[in-house]
Amino acid sequence: MAVEVVMPKLGMAMKEGIVSIWNKEIGDTVSKGEPIASVNSEKIEIDLESPAEGTLLKIAVPEGEGVPPGTVICYIGNQGEEIMADTSKPELQKPIEANNTDTNVKIEQHVNQPNLTSNRLKISPVARKIAEAANLDLETIQGTGPGGRITKEDVQEAIKKLQTTKDQPEPIKTQIQQEPERENGLSDSPPAEEVKQVPVNGMRKVIARRMFDSIQNSAQLTMTMKADVTKLLDLQKQSNEAIQNQEQIKLTITDFITRAVVLSLKKHPQMNSAYIDEQIHLYQTVHLGLAVALDKGLVVPVIRNADACSLLELSKNSKSLAKRAKDGQLTNEEMQGSTFTISNLGAYGIEHFTPILNPPETGILGVNSVTDTPVYIGEKLERRTILPLSLTFDHRVVDGAPAALFLQTVKQYLEEPIMMLL
Repeated sequence: MAVEVVMPKLGMAMKEGIVSIWNKEIGDTVSKGEPIASVNSEKIEIDLESPAEGTLLKIAVPEGEGVPPGTVICYIGNQGEEIMADTSKPELQKPIEANNTDTNVKIEQHVNQPNLTSNRLKISPVARKIAEAANLDLETIQGTGPGGRITKEDVQEAIKKLQTTKDQPEPIKTQIQQEPERENGLSDSPPAEEVKQVPVNGMRKVIARRMFDSIQNSAQLTMTMKADVTKLLDLQKQSNEAIQNQEQIKLTITDFITRAVVLSLKKHPQMNSAYIDEQIHLYQTVHLGLAVALDKGLVVPVIRNADACSLLELSKNSKSLAKRAKDGQLTNEEMQGSTFTISNLGAYGIEHFTPILNPPETGILGVNSVTDTPVYIGEKLERRTILPLSLTFDHRVVDGAPAALFLQTVKQYLEEPIMMLL
Protein backbone atom coordinates (compact mmCIF):
# COMPACT_ATOMS: atom_id res chain seq x y z
CA MET A 1 0.00 0.00 0.00
CA ALA A 2 1.31 3.44 -0.94
CA VAL A 3 2.80 5.55 1.87
CA GLU A 4 1.22 8.94 2.45
CA VAL A 5 3.70 11.79 3.01
CA VAL A 6 2.08 14.63 4.96
CA MET A 7 2.92 18.27 5.59
CA PRO A 8 4.84 18.28 8.91
CA LYS A 9 3.91 20.56 11.80
CA LEU A 10 6.85 22.94 12.25
CA GLY A 11 5.95 24.28 15.67
CA MET A 12 2.80 24.49 17.78
CA ALA A 13 1.69 27.78 16.23
CA MET A 14 1.96 26.61 12.61
CA LYS A 15 -1.32 26.85 10.69
CA GLU A 16 -0.05 26.40 7.13
CA GLY A 17 2.95 24.93 5.38
CA ILE A 18 4.13 25.60 1.83
CA VAL A 19 5.98 23.30 -0.56
CA SER A 20 8.73 25.61 -1.79
CA ILE A 21 10.31 23.10 -4.18
CA TRP A 22 9.99 19.46 -5.23
CA ASN A 23 13.31 17.67 -5.64
CA LYS A 24 11.63 14.70 -7.31
CA GLU A 25 9.07 14.19 -10.05
CA ILE A 26 6.37 11.62 -10.67
CA GLY A 27 7.97 8.25 -11.43
CA ASP A 28 11.32 9.05 -9.80
CA THR A 29 12.84 6.47 -7.48
CA VAL A 30 13.39 7.65 -3.91
CA SER A 31 15.35 6.21 -1.01
CA LYS A 32 14.29 6.28 2.61
CA GLY A 33 15.67 9.43 4.26
CA GLU A 34 16.33 11.16 0.91
CA PRO A 35 15.18 14.80 0.71
CA ILE A 36 12.22 14.84 -1.66
CA ALA A 37 11.04 18.42 -1.11
CA SER A 38 11.61 21.63 0.80
CA VAL A 39 8.71 22.88 2.91
CA ASN A 40 8.35 26.03 4.96
CA SER A 41 6.09 27.67 7.48
CA GLU A 42 6.11 31.36 8.25
CA LYS A 43 9.66 31.38 9.64
CA ILE A 44 11.18 27.92 9.16
CA GLU A 45 12.22 26.00 6.05
CA ILE A 46 13.34 22.37 6.16
CA ASP A 47 14.16 19.51 3.80
CA LEU A 48 11.40 16.90 3.92
CA GLU A 49 12.86 13.39 3.89
CA SER A 50 11.14 10.38 2.37
CA PRO A 51 9.69 8.06 5.05
CA ALA A 52 9.97 5.04 2.75
CA GLU A 53 11.79 3.61 -0.24
CA GLY A 54 9.99 3.31 -3.56
CA THR A 55 8.62 5.41 -6.41
CA LEU A 56 7.03 8.84 -6.21
CA LEU A 57 3.55 7.93 -7.42
CA LYS A 58 1.73 11.22 -7.07
CA ILE A 59 2.31 14.84 -6.04
CA ALA A 60 -0.84 16.18 -4.40
CA VAL A 61 0.38 19.69 -3.53
CA PRO A 62 2.25 21.76 -6.16
CA GLU A 63 5.10 24.16 -5.45
CA GLY A 64 4.03 27.42 -3.83
CA GLU A 65 0.74 26.11 -2.46
CA GLY A 66 -0.02 26.27 1.26
CA VAL A 67 -1.87 23.54 3.13
CA PRO A 68 -2.57 22.78 6.84
CA PRO A 69 -0.22 20.44 8.74
CA GLY A 70 -1.16 16.79 8.30
CA THR A 71 -2.34 17.24 4.70
CA VAL A 72 -1.11 14.56 2.31
CA ILE A 73 1.29 16.17 -0.15
CA CYS A 74 2.50 13.07 -2.04
CA TYR A 75 2.41 9.27 -2.22
CA ILE A 76 5.32 6.83 -2.34
CA GLY A 77 4.93 3.17 -3.27
CA ASN A 78 5.78 0.52 -5.83
CA GLN A 79 6.03 1.32 -9.53
CA GLY A 80 2.58 1.12 -11.11
CA GLU A 81 0.80 0.76 -7.76
CA GLU A 82 -2.68 2.23 -7.50
CA ILE A 83 -3.33 4.76 -4.76
CA MET A 84 -6.13 3.56 -2.50
CA ALA A 85 -8.36 6.15 -0.88
CA ASP A 86 -8.54 6.37 2.89
CA THR A 87 -12.15 7.40 3.48
CA SER A 88 -11.42 8.18 7.10
CA LYS A 89 -9.60 11.33 6.00
CA PRO A 90 -11.78 14.47 5.95
CA GLU A 91 -10.31 15.72 2.68
CA LEU A 92 -11.62 12.62 0.87
CA GLN A 93 -15.16 12.78 2.27
CA LYS A 94 -16.73 14.92 -0.43
CA PRO A 95 -20.55 15.17 -0.74
CA ILE A 96 -22.17 12.86 -3.31
CA GLU A 97 -24.30 14.40 -6.04
CA ALA A 98 -27.96 13.37 -6.17
CA ASN A 99 -27.64 11.73 -9.59
CA ASN A 100 -24.61 9.70 -8.61
CA THR A 101 -25.27 6.77 -6.30
CA ASP A 102 -21.88 5.14 -6.72
CA THR A 103 -19.90 6.32 -3.68
CA ASN A 104 -16.84 4.36 -4.68
CA VAL A 105 -16.75 6.06 -8.07
CA LYS A 106 -16.95 9.48 -6.42
CA ILE A 107 -14.03 8.74 -4.13
CA GLU A 108 -12.00 7.24 -6.96
CA GLN A 109 -12.53 10.39 -9.01
CA HIS A 110 -11.24 12.52 -6.14
CA VAL A 111 -8.16 10.43 -5.51
CA ASN A 112 -7.23 9.97 -9.15
CA GLN A 113 -7.74 13.56 -10.18
CA PRO A 114 -5.37 14.79 -12.93
CA ASN A 115 -1.86 15.11 -11.59
CA LEU A 116 -1.12 18.65 -10.49
CA THR A 117 2.34 18.56 -12.03
CA SER A 118 1.41 16.93 -15.35
CA ASN A 119 1.63 20.24 -17.19
CA ARG A 120 5.06 21.05 -15.80
CA LEU A 121 8.16 20.72 -17.92
CA LYS A 122 10.06 17.52 -17.36
CA ILE A 123 13.33 18.69 -15.89
CA SER A 124 15.68 17.43 -13.23
CA PRO A 125 15.91 19.53 -10.02
CA VAL A 126 19.61 20.25 -10.63
CA ALA A 127 18.93 21.36 -14.19
CA ARG A 128 16.09 23.61 -13.02
CA LYS A 129 18.29 25.36 -10.47
CA ILE A 130 21.07 25.95 -13.03
CA ALA A 131 18.57 27.29 -15.56
CA GLU A 132 16.97 29.66 -13.07
CA ALA A 133 20.37 30.96 -11.99
CA ALA A 134 21.22 31.68 -15.64
CA ASN A 135 17.75 33.21 -16.26
CA LEU A 136 17.05 30.78 -19.10
CA ASP A 137 13.63 30.29 -20.67
CA LEU A 138 12.98 26.57 -20.13
CA GLU A 139 10.48 26.52 -22.99
CA THR A 140 13.34 27.06 -25.46
CA ILE A 141 15.40 24.07 -24.27
CA GLN A 142 14.98 20.72 -25.96
CA GLY A 143 15.31 17.86 -23.47
CA THR A 144 17.38 14.84 -24.42
CA GLY A 145 16.59 12.72 -21.36
CA PRO A 146 13.98 9.96 -21.05
CA GLY A 147 10.58 11.17 -22.22
CA GLY A 148 12.07 14.47 -23.34
CA ARG A 149 13.24 15.38 -19.83
CA ILE A 150 15.61 18.35 -19.66
CA THR A 151 18.91 17.29 -18.14
CA LYS A 152 21.78 19.18 -16.55
CA GLU A 153 23.79 18.75 -19.78
CA ASP A 154 20.94 20.25 -21.85
CA VAL A 155 20.93 23.37 -19.70
CA GLN A 156 24.71 23.72 -19.81
CA GLU A 157 24.63 23.44 -23.59
CA ALA A 158 21.95 26.14 -23.78
CA ILE A 159 24.09 28.43 -21.62
CA LYS A 160 27.06 27.90 -23.97
CA LYS A 161 24.95 28.80 -27.01
CA LEU A 162 23.63 31.90 -25.26
CA GLN A 163 27.14 33.00 -24.35
CA THR A 164 28.33 32.47 -27.92
CA THR A 165 25.50 34.67 -29.18
CA LYS A 166 26.37 37.41 -26.69
CA ASP A 167 30.03 37.36 -27.71
CA GLN A 168 29.17 38.05 -31.37
CA PRO A 169 29.38 41.73 -32.42
CA GLU A 170 26.01 43.45 -32.59
CA PRO A 171 24.83 44.46 -36.07
CA ILE A 172 24.79 48.15 -36.88
CA LYS A 173 21.27 49.44 -36.33
CA THR A 174 19.59 51.99 -38.49
CA GLN A 175 17.99 55.04 -36.99
CA ILE A 176 14.57 53.43 -37.45
CA GLN A 177 15.73 50.30 -35.57
CA GLN A 178 17.25 52.30 -32.78
CA GLU A 179 14.18 54.36 -32.02
CA PRO A 180 10.71 52.77 -31.86
CA GLU A 181 7.78 54.63 -33.37
CA ARG A 182 6.40 57.18 -30.98
CA GLU A 183 3.09 58.89 -30.76
CA ASN A 184 2.76 61.97 -28.58
CA GLY A 185 6.23 61.25 -27.25
CA LEU A 186 5.26 57.82 -25.92
CA SER A 187 6.44 54.39 -27.02
CA ASP A 188 4.27 51.28 -27.18
CA SER A 189 7.30 49.00 -27.33
CA PRO A 190 7.79 46.59 -24.40
CA PRO A 191 10.79 47.11 -22.11
CA ALA A 192 14.06 45.59 -23.27
CA GLU A 193 14.42 43.41 -20.17
CA GLU A 194 11.99 40.67 -19.25
CA VAL A 195 10.59 40.82 -15.74
CA LYS A 196 10.83 37.74 -13.55
CA GLN A 197 7.97 37.52 -11.09
CA VAL A 198 8.80 35.89 -7.76
CA PRO A 199 5.90 34.78 -5.53
CA VAL A 200 5.97 36.27 -2.04
CA ASN A 201 5.41 33.41 0.37
CA GLY A 202 6.85 31.72 3.42
CA MET A 203 9.32 33.78 5.44
CA ARG A 204 9.37 36.70 2.97
CA LYS A 205 5.58 37.01 3.13
CA VAL A 206 5.61 37.14 6.94
CA ILE A 207 8.39 39.76 7.01
CA ALA A 208 6.56 41.89 4.43
CA ARG A 209 3.31 41.79 6.38
CA ARG A 210 4.86 42.40 9.82
CA MET A 211 7.05 45.29 8.68
CA PHE A 212 4.17 46.95 6.84
CA ASP A 213 1.91 46.55 9.87
CA SER A 214 4.68 47.88 12.12
CA ILE A 215 4.94 51.14 10.18
CA GLN A 216 1.17 51.50 9.75
CA ASN A 217 0.16 50.74 13.32
CA SER A 218 2.70 52.56 15.48
CA ALA A 219 4.19 56.02 15.95
CA GLN A 220 7.87 55.30 15.28
CA LEU A 221 10.67 57.71 16.00
CA THR A 222 14.41 57.05 15.79
CA MET A 223 17.11 58.84 17.76
CA THR A 224 20.86 58.28 17.61
CA MET A 225 23.74 58.52 20.05
CA LYS A 226 27.44 57.67 19.89
CA ALA A 227 29.25 55.66 22.54
CA ASP A 228 33.01 55.71 23.10
CA VAL A 229 33.84 51.99 23.37
CA THR A 230 37.63 52.32 23.66
CA LYS A 231 37.59 51.00 27.24
CA LEU A 232 35.14 48.30 26.25
CA LEU A 233 37.48 46.90 23.60
CA ASP A 234 40.29 46.78 26.16
CA LEU A 235 38.04 44.95 28.61
CA GLN A 236 36.91 42.56 25.88
CA LYS A 237 40.53 41.67 25.11
CA GLN A 238 41.39 41.13 28.77
CA SER A 239 38.27 39.04 29.35
CA ASN A 240 38.97 36.77 26.41
CA GLU A 241 42.52 36.17 27.56
CA ALA A 242 41.15 35.08 30.95
CA ILE A 243 38.15 32.92 29.92
CA GLN A 244 38.73 31.66 26.38
CA ASN A 245 40.76 28.59 27.33
CA GLN A 246 38.52 27.72 30.27
CA GLU A 247 35.09 28.36 28.75
CA GLN A 248 35.88 27.68 25.09
CA ILE A 249 34.04 30.83 24.12
CA LYS A 250 35.05 34.25 22.89
CA LEU A 251 33.23 37.35 24.07
CA THR A 252 32.33 39.79 21.29
CA ILE A 253 31.43 43.45 21.46
CA THR A 254 27.86 42.36 20.66
CA ASP A 255 27.80 40.33 23.88
CA PHE A 256 28.65 43.43 25.88
CA ILE A 257 26.02 45.46 24.00
CA THR A 258 23.45 42.79 24.80
CA ARG A 259 24.37 42.96 28.49
CA ALA A 260 24.19 46.76 28.48
CA VAL A 261 20.72 46.69 26.91
CA VAL A 262 19.38 44.17 29.42
CA LEU A 263 20.68 46.16 32.39
CA SER A 264 19.31 49.40 30.92
CA LEU A 265 15.87 47.85 30.41
CA LYS A 266 15.72 46.96 34.10
CA LYS A 267 16.41 50.61 34.93
CA HIS A 268 13.90 51.89 32.36
CA PRO A 269 11.04 49.34 32.42
CA GLN A 270 8.82 51.48 30.19
CA MET A 271 11.08 50.47 27.28
CA ASN A 272 10.45 46.80 28.07
CA SER A 273 6.80 47.00 27.06
CA ALA A 274 4.26 46.65 24.28
CA TYR A 275 1.21 48.57 23.04
CA ILE A 276 -1.62 46.01 22.74
CA ASP A 277 -5.35 46.72 22.36
CA GLU A 278 -5.15 50.31 23.61
CA GLN A 279 -3.17 49.21 26.67
CA ILE A 280 0.51 49.39 27.59
CA HIS A 281 1.85 46.04 28.78
CA LEU A 282 4.84 46.50 31.09
CA TYR A 283 6.87 43.29 31.26
CA GLN A 284 8.62 42.31 34.46
CA THR A 285 11.07 40.02 32.65
CA VAL A 286 13.33 40.79 29.70
CA HIS A 287 12.97 38.39 26.77
CA LEU A 288 15.57 39.74 24.37
CA GLY A 289 15.18 39.29 20.60
CA LEU A 290 18.33 39.17 18.44
CA ALA A 291 17.79 39.73 14.72
CA VAL A 292 19.66 37.15 12.61
CA ALA A 293 20.01 37.55 8.83
CA LEU A 294 19.48 34.43 6.70
CA ASP A 295 19.75 33.87 2.95
CA LYS A 296 15.97 33.97 2.59
CA GLY A 297 15.08 36.61 5.14
CA LEU A 298 15.32 37.57 8.77
CA VAL A 299 14.47 35.75 11.99
CA VAL A 300 14.49 36.96 15.59
CA PRO A 301 15.37 34.19 18.08
CA VAL A 302 14.69 35.09 21.70
CA ILE A 303 16.87 34.79 24.81
CA ARG A 304 14.35 33.98 27.53
CA ASN A 305 14.81 35.61 30.95
CA ALA A 306 17.82 37.55 29.69
CA ASP A 307 17.82 39.68 32.82
CA ALA A 308 18.67 36.59 34.88
CA CYS A 309 21.68 35.74 32.67
CA SER A 310 25.29 36.71 33.28
CA LEU A 311 27.43 38.19 30.51
CA LEU A 312 28.87 34.76 29.81
CA GLU A 313 25.43 33.12 29.70
CA LEU A 314 24.12 35.79 27.31
CA SER A 315 27.10 35.13 25.05
CA LYS A 316 26.54 31.37 25.03
CA ASN A 317 22.78 31.68 24.45
CA SER A 318 23.08 34.22 21.65
CA LYS A 319 25.71 32.19 19.79
CA SER A 320 23.70 28.99 20.14
CA LEU A 321 20.52 30.63 18.87
CA ALA A 322 22.31 32.30 15.95
CA LYS A 323 23.87 29.00 14.86
CA ARG A 324 20.59 27.12 15.11
CA ALA A 325 18.86 29.91 13.19
CA LYS A 326 21.32 29.63 10.31
CA ASP A 327 21.01 25.84 10.36
CA GLY A 328 17.21 26.12 10.19
CA GLN A 329 16.74 24.36 13.52
CA LEU A 330 14.79 26.98 15.47
CA THR A 331 11.23 26.24 16.55
CA ASN A 332 8.41 28.76 16.28
CA GLU A 333 8.37 29.00 20.08
CA GLU A 334 12.01 30.16 20.07
CA MET A 335 11.08 33.07 17.81
CA GLN A 336 8.12 34.40 19.77
CA GLY A 337 7.58 36.43 22.91
CA SER A 338 10.43 38.96 22.72
CA THR A 339 9.97 42.19 24.68
CA PHE A 340 12.82 44.19 23.09
CA THR A 341 15.01 43.56 20.04
CA ILE A 342 18.59 44.29 18.97
CA SER A 343 19.47 44.54 15.27
CA ASN A 344 23.18 44.64 14.48
CA LEU A 345 24.40 45.74 11.04
CA GLY A 346 27.87 46.73 12.19
CA ALA A 347 29.49 43.80 10.43
CA TYR A 348 28.23 45.21 7.10
CA GLY A 349 29.94 48.57 7.59
CA ILE A 350 26.68 50.45 8.13
CA GLU A 351 27.26 53.80 9.80
CA HIS A 352 23.62 54.66 10.48
CA PHE A 353 20.20 53.10 9.92
CA THR A 354 16.67 53.37 11.31
CA PRO A 355 15.50 49.96 12.51
CA ILE A 356 11.78 49.13 12.30
CA LEU A 357 9.98 48.02 15.43
CA ASN A 358 9.34 44.32 15.91
CA PRO A 359 5.62 44.58 16.79
CA PRO A 360 4.17 44.88 19.34
CA GLU A 361 7.41 45.88 21.11
CA THR A 362 8.07 49.45 22.20
CA GLY A 363 11.74 49.60 21.25
CA ILE A 364 14.49 48.21 19.04
CA LEU A 365 18.17 49.14 19.18
CA GLY A 366 20.17 49.37 15.97
CA VAL A 367 23.90 48.71 16.29
CA ASN A 368 26.13 50.31 13.67
CA SER A 369 29.74 49.93 12.59
CA VAL A 370 32.59 50.73 15.00
CA THR A 371 35.07 53.32 13.69
CA ASP A 372 38.25 54.97 14.99
CA THR A 373 37.73 58.72 15.28
CA PRO A 374 39.82 61.67 16.59
CA VAL A 375 38.11 63.02 19.70
CA TYR A 376 38.97 65.91 21.99
CA ILE A 377 39.44 64.71 25.58
CA GLY A 378 39.69 68.04 27.36
CA GLU A 379 42.30 69.99 25.39
CA LYS A 380 43.93 66.87 23.98
CA LEU A 381 43.05 65.20 20.69
CA GLU A 382 43.00 61.40 21.01
CA ARG A 383 42.20 58.44 18.83
CA ARG A 384 39.02 56.82 20.18
CA THR A 385 36.78 53.98 19.03
CA ILE A 386 33.21 55.17 18.47
CA LEU A 387 30.03 53.06 18.20
CA PRO A 388 26.89 54.75 16.76
CA LEU A 389 23.58 53.50 18.19
CA SER A 390 20.09 53.95 16.72
CA LEU A 391 17.05 53.59 18.96
CA THR A 392 13.61 53.34 17.39
CA PHE A 393 10.70 53.57 19.84
CA ASP A 394 6.93 53.76 19.79
CA HIS A 395 5.96 57.33 20.69
CA ARG A 396 2.52 56.11 21.78
CA VAL A 397 4.21 54.42 24.75
CA VAL A 398 7.32 56.47 25.45
CA ASP A 399 8.11 60.13 24.91
CA GLY A 400 11.39 61.42 23.59
CA ALA A 401 12.99 62.29 26.94
CA PRO A 402 12.49 58.88 28.61
CA ALA A 403 13.69 57.15 25.45
CA ALA A 404 16.77 59.37 25.41
CA LEU A 405 17.48 58.52 29.06
CA PHE A 406 17.33 54.80 28.23
CA LEU A 407 19.76 55.26 25.34
CA GLN A 408 21.98 57.35 27.56
CA THR A 409 22.07 54.52 30.12
CA VAL A 410 23.10 52.04 27.42
CA LYS A 411 25.87 54.43 26.46
CA GLN A 412 27.05 54.76 30.06
CA TYR A 413 27.36 50.99 30.45
CA LEU A 414 29.32 50.73 27.19
CA GLU A 415 31.67 53.58 28.14
CA GLU A 416 32.19 52.27 31.70
CA PRO A 417 32.03 48.54 30.96
CA ILE A 418 33.31 47.46 34.37
CA MET A 419 29.84 48.36 35.68
CA MET A 420 28.39 45.48 33.62
CA LEU A 421 30.51 42.96 35.55
CA LEU A 422 29.45 44.05 39.05
